[in-house]
Amino acid sequence: MKSFEEFWPHYVAEHSQPATRTIHAIGTGVGLACAVALVAGRKWKWLPLALVPGYGAAWASHFLIEKNKPATFEHPLWSFMGDYKMIGLMLRGRMDEEIARLEAKNDNGRD
Repeated sequence: MKSFEEFWPHYVAEHSQPATRTIHAIGTGVGLACAVALVAGRKWKWLPLALVPGYGAAWASHFLIEKNKPATFEHPLWSFMGDYKMIGLMLRGRMDEEIARLEAKNDNGRD
């Protein structure tokens, strides 16, 4: 994969279960809250710890629910971007539409 656009369908396929997506969103939200609190408290040296809730929740959901390896291990930046894109679509109520769009595109490619 040479671009995020190529990576995105793979990312979505690796997050096929609604529970996985929900756990990702919760972990990312907690991580963002931690980051805001640490920045507000000027606890700069602790800021990397704000990544723990998001990655911990995401990795647990992959191992326990999806039974696959997190995309972070091979594509860390695109995975990070994918997480935020996915959560943005979820918050707008458009993630199911995106899944259907990618499935239809994949089905058309098989003809």
